[in-house]
Amino acid sequence: MKDEPVGTDEARPAEASDSAGTAEAGGGCDGPDEGDGREDRWLRALDLLLTEQRFRIGQYTATHAVPACPVEPSEPSEPSEAERRRGPSAPTAPVTVLGPLVWQLLDALPLAAMVVLPALDETGAIADFCYVGHNVTARRYAESHFPPGALPPHTRAVPLFDRFPNLADTPVPWMLAEAHRTRQPQGPEPAEWSLSGPDGRAVRLSSEVRVAPFGDLLLVTWERGEQASVRMAEAAQNLARVCWAEWNLGDGTVEATGLDRVLGLGPSDPLPDLLELGRMLAPDSRGALYRAVHDVVLREREIVDLELRMTMPHERVLRFIAEPVRPRLGPVWTVRAVCRDVTSDVRSRTLAEQAMQEARAQRERADAVADVAERLRDAIVPRFPAELGRHGVEAAAVYRPEGRAARVGGDWYKTRVLPSGQVLIALGDARGHGLDAITLMAKLRYALAGLAFTGEMVERLTGWLNMVACDDGEESTATAIVARYHPDRALLRWTCAGHPLPILVRDREARLLDPPPGGPGMPLGVWPEETYTAAETMLYPGDVVLLYSDGLMERRGSDLDRDSSRLVRAVHESARDGIPPGSEALDAHIRRLVDRLTGPRMQDDATILAFRLVGRDIVGW
Repeated sequence: MKDEPVGTDEARPAEASDSAGTAEAGGGCDGPDEGDGREDRWLRALDLLLTEQRFRIGQYTATHAVPACPVEPSEPSEPSEAERRRGPSAPTAPVTVLGPLVWQLLDALPLAAMVVLPALDETGAIADFCYVGHNVTARRYAESHFPPGALPPHTRAVPLFDRFPNLADTPVPWMLAEAHRTRQPQGPEPAEWSLSGPDGRAVRLSSEVRVAPFGDLLLVTWERGEQASVRMAEAAQNLARVCWAEWNLGDGTVEATGLDRVLGLGPSDPLPDLLELGRMLAPDSRGALYRAVHDVVLREREIVDLELRMTMPHERVLRFIAEPVRPRLGPVWTVRAVCRDVTSDVRSRTLAEQAMQEARAQRERADAVADVAERLRDAIVPRFPAELGRHGVEAAAVYRPEGRAARVGGDWYKTRVLPSGQVLIALGDARGHGLDAITLMAKLRYALAGLAFTGEMVERLTGWLNMVACDDGEESTATAIVARYHPDRALLRWTCAGHPLPILVRDREARLLDPPPGGPGMPLGVWPEETYTAAETMLYPGDVVLLYSDGLMERRGSDLDRDSSRLVRAVHESARDGIPPGSEALDAHIRRLVDRLTGPRMQDDATILAFRLVGRDIVGW
């Protein structure tokens, strides 16, 4: 390809027309077709693009060249007898006064400068250095850096190290001596020194110093430490894994700082030009590099920003931010870029995206499980039978699931009129959340519904439920209140298996019911030999008994007694104005109570079951 003449766009060789030509046509810059050798064709297209740009630069320089001015060589003058006698390293006679034109020249220097005169002894050796004066830039430097009053007004030549004592501990004395001896410029050398003001405050001064012979004098110039700045910049680039580079498209040279480190090159490896950089990339990144160089060189886009995946010398990801550099009305001459090794960033981003995808998948699975659990709960949550009213009882229940998805818990309740005319009333809380809790809840609820038809006392029913939970597995534990209401005696007999005690509301007062004799029994599913005792509570018309799960009262960081007291107070305050008659009014009342006790960030399911005695045809009244 390089054997053919390469010139303007019209002279582009045909073999790259489907790559470079497509790019220049505008739009997608899709490049070569899919197939074997696709990656090589990207590199050929990039090579062609760079070759054409080199041709354009050559044309531009040929038409804008400035002819050189001929200079007649001057004949060297013969040294005088005195100069031959003195030799090249011997100083001339001391000059103590500089003319106005020389001072004007020194003032024109953009660097801070001072003039120093070597003081020689009888043998011609340096006895001291005298400070003669300084230029305008040096005066401004002193005004901005030196403490006020640190230097007395300068009226005559004074010993240099009397005026600046701390300079004696820097390379300056040696540089002055060497410049005087060799008649050669010295430096730059870093110089760290300090200067104190009348108030004793010392400032630290850091500069890079140069010393140059100036006739019989020495010219000392200084500026902010360039090498220190370079070291700091290199350290910052190293910490940020960043570098800068300029690719000269006219001659193929590369100027860069830190590019070898960012690319992972060895100390002796040459810096790659843009074509060689393309060869270091993975095949799927070569087209991106071509498009970026194309946009910078031909479209002169202000900035291109992309990520390139490298395979040589090591796998890494390079962020490439480039801009064009060109003379006014001329072609793009240089591609200037900042490159950064973003391998760890891309790896972290990939891991974060994978984690987000996994979290999304888990959330979708959790939502699905929650939907199934909710549908199961809807299928097995009881409806209050109509015959409750004929037995002098009203009932209402409210269930609030935990706020998080897929956290439907194992709260359950059951009311049923038994063949004996007694009313079964129960509420429990199966351990855990999700399908396992729903499954255990369903087992216990349906087991109790069937066992209650035996007519056995609630103590025995609770023991049987305990055996059902124990047979279900080690993790199948639950708490429960199992009660039976005897309408003929207005008597409520109930057991407690590790569950919060019921609350009785009577005459607008609320209190916890006393536990069964011997205290509450162990939760269901803990110990198969556990026995339970029953408490007996006489009820009167208008009495409301509340059964509830612990999610209604427990708060993180609190204790059970405090939670229980808070719940009783809330029930008491809500009943202060009375509870209107009717099952709908009872339902509305406990819903307001649940709203008061729970919030949008519930930590557990909350269930409350309320039943109220309304009948009056009771034996013994």
